[in-house]
Amino acid sequence: MKAAIYCRLSEEDRNKQSETDDSCSIQNQKAMLLQYTMEQGWELYNIYSDDDYTGSDRRRPEFNRLLRDAEQRKFDIVLCKTQSRFTRELELVEKYIHGLFPIWGIRFVSIVDNADTANKGNKKSRQINGLVNEWYLEDMSENIRSVLTNRRKNGFHIGAFALYGYRKDPEQKGHLIVDEEAAAVVREVFALFAQGYGKTAIARMLNDRGIPNPTEYKRLHGLRYRQPKMKNSTLWNYSAISDMLTNEIYIGNLVQGKYGSVSYKTKQNKPRPRSEWYIVEGTHEPVIDRELWDRVQALAAQKARPFAGGAIGLFAGKARCANCGYVMRSSKTHNKHYLQCPSRHLSKDACTGSFISVEKLERLVLDELNRLAAEYLDQDALEQNIRLCDNLQDRKARLLSDLAAYQKKIAEYSKGIRELYMDKVRGILSESDYAALSKDLAAERSRLERVAADAETRLSELEAGIAAGGHRRERIESYTRLEHLTREIVETLIGHISVGRRIPGTRDVPIEIHWNF
Repeated sequence: MKAAIYCRLSEEDRNKQSETDDSCSIQNQKAMLLQYTMEQGWELYNIYSDDDYTGSDRRRPEFNRLLRDAEQRKFDIVLCKTQSRFTRELELVEKYIHGLFPIWGIRFVSIVDNADTANKGNKKSRQINGLVNEWYLEDMSENIRSVLTNRRKNGFHIGAFALYGYRKDPEQKGHLIVDEEAAAVVREVFALFAQGYGKTAIARMLNDRGIPNPTEYKRLHGLRYRQPKMKNSTLWNYSAISDMLTNEIYIGNLVQGKYGSVSYKTKQNKPRPRSEWYIVEGTHEPVIDRELWDRVQALAAQKARPFAGGAIGLFAGKARCANCGYVMRSSKTHNKHYLQCPSRHLSKDACTGSFISVEKLERLVLDELNRLAAEYLDQDALEQNIRLCDNLQDRKARLLSDLAAYQKKIAEYSKGIRELYMDKVRGILSESDYAALSKDLAAERSRLERVAADAETRLSELEAGIAAGGHRRERIESYTRLEHLTREIVETLIGHISVGRRIPGTRDVPIEIHWNF
C-alpha cells in the first residue's frame, strides 16, 4: 500500500529562518506521519506540504497537486494528522473524502481524530468533524470581520500595504506616516493637474523621467506585493492618476471598505456603495492641503462635463490595441470620433499605437458582417445548425452531469438527516445535538437545492437555445441590410475587435473581429 502524506499549517511561523524553510509545526507533522506510515508497513509515495495556508483556501498548491495525483491513482492512502489539516470545509469533505476518494480507490486516514474511510462505522464522526470545522471557519470569519470593522470605525488602517505616498508607522499599529519620496510625486501630480495638464499627459511626464508607478515602487522597496506582471505594468497610466486625484486619504481622511468579500469561502471581492464605506477624518498627516484639493476636484468636475450625458460609445470596451492588448480610448477632433491606444501616450517605448476613426471601424465591421451573412446564407442551413449546436451540446452534457451530482448530494443530506433522527430516537444523540446537526445539514441541503434549481433553469435555457438553432439563419439575415450599427448590435454580435497599426503607404488599418456567434 502506497501512502501520500499531507501536512498543512495556517499561520505564519516565527521560527522559520526564511520563507522557503519548513516551520517546526510542519516538521513535527511530518515526523508523526512518517512514524505512523512505518508502523503500518505502508510504502511512502510522497509528502505534500502547504505552509502558511488556511484550511478553507482551495488554491493550496500542494493540496491541488495531491488531488491530481489521487485522481491518477498514484497512491492508495491519504494520511493527515487531523481531518482539518486536509480541509475545514464540509463541502470538500463530502466531495473528496466521501465522494471521489472511494471512486478512485483512495483511503483517507487521519491519526488524531481517528478518521478512516476503511471503517464504515465512523462516517458520522467524519461528518460531525466536518460540521465542527465548518462552524469554526464561520465563527472565525465573523469574529475577524467584527474586529476589522471596529478598527475601521475607529480610524485604524488595516490594509496590508499603505497607499502610495504613505507608509505604516512602525511605532503605532494602524497609523500612517508620510513617505516623503512618494509624497513628493503625489504633490507634483496634484500641482500639474491644477496647472491644466491632463491625466494622460501627467502619466507620460512621469514615465519619461523613469519614475516607477505605485506597484513597481512597492516591489523596488522590498514589499511582498503580488500582482501579475504584464506588459507596461511598471508605467503610470490614466487610471492611476485619476484614482490618485480623487483619493481623500491624501487630505488626512482614512477611507476603507470600498470593497467587501462575497463570502468567507472565497477570495472574491465586490465594490460597495459609498454609503457603506468607513470614512474617518483627520487620522493622519495630509500630503495635499485643502485648498489645492478643492481646486483639483473642481477642475476634475469640469473636465468630466462632456461625459455627463452618459452616452456610451459605439465600440466602448470592445476595441483593443492589437500590439499591447489595452482597451482603446475614444477622442474627438473636429467633430469626428476616433479610437486610439492609451499606451502610446504613456511612454515613447510603451506601444507602437493603434488609431482608427469610429466611422471607418463601423464601415469595416458592416462589410465583414454582410460578407459573413452572405456566406452563411449560401450554405446548407442544416449543416450550419449542427456546427452551432456542437458547443451547446457539450455545455448541456456538463450541466446534466453537475445536476446529477447536486441531486445525489441532496439525497445524501436527506439520508443524513434521517439517520440523525434515528440516532436521536435511539438515544445516541441528545435533543440539542440533533437540533444543531440537523439544522446545518438542512441548510446545506437547501443551498444545494437552490443550486440545482438554478442549474435546471440554465439547462432549460440551453435546450431552448439548441432548439432555436434553426433560427440562426433568420437572425443573421436581419443584420444583412444595415447601414449603421447600434450599440445593441455591437453588444450582441461582437466579443472584441483587435485593431492594428495603419499599414505604411496605405490608408488600411488591419482589424480582427472576434464574434459572439
